Amino acid sequence: MAQTGDAITVEPGKQRPHSVKVHAENEDGVERDVTVRYMLFTPQGYKADGEPWPLLLFLHGYGECSDTDLDRVKIHGPAKIVDSRPDFPFVLVTPQCPPFERDFEKIIRAWQPEQLIQLLDHVSGNLNIDPSRVYVTGLSMGGFGTWRLAAAYPERFAAAVPICGGGDPEKMANGLRGVPIWAFHGARDEVVPVDRSQEMVDAVRRAGGDVRLTVYPDVGHDSWVKAYDNEEVYDWLLSHRGPLR
Repeated sequence: MAQTGDAITVEPGKQRPHSVKVHAENEDGVERDVTVRYMLFTPQGYKADGEPWPLLLFLHGYGECSDTDLDRVKIHGPAKIVDSRPDFPFVLVTPQCPPFERDFEKIIRAWQPEQLIQLLDHVSGNLNIDPSRVYVTGLSMGGFGTWRLAAAYPERFAAAVPICGGGDPEKMANGLRGVPIWAFHGARDEVVPVDRSQEMVDAVRRAGGDVRLTVYPDVGHDSWVKAYDNEEVYDWLLSHRGPLR
């Protein structure tokens, strides 16, 4: 169960810092409480009553990790976009991963599904959220996190958009086959090869999933710029609904 670290306050059309304590277990099985710091955006038209709102969880990349500067999560992606777009059509939740040694194996496992689900439960339980319209997206380290989270909790997400990420195709494919996925990658990505997305897409497709991949031929690692500037991405997300939970 998530424990409230501070009261959720909203200012429609604005993005505000928050934190919450969640229960965590490290790789050695040691249990402890962890404070998750996050930015929360509510759209200009948000109201606590009336029509429930869709929620988008955004997972940032390695470069935005910090335990002192939460504003770093606004460098790229939706958390950057909403600062100049008060009518963004989602409640946006952007957690921040604390800093750690730059190691690829640690990076691809940095986002912990159990902690993220507790964060979503906390926000959804305190705001006017439509449980059938909860989505996840992320870039680079967050792209890996998006694949991982959707595979671990497919029943929680109506759709997912992983960008320049990857995962474990054979272990994750069955879990992902029930989640509509639109993946993005740059063909010239030298940080995370495009094959990482292609392998995931191929595996989910073999498992019978609804998955598509857009590869930008002349783009490197920053494929998120074109992807998040594409209004069709948000329309596509909103076109999907999951079961009521």
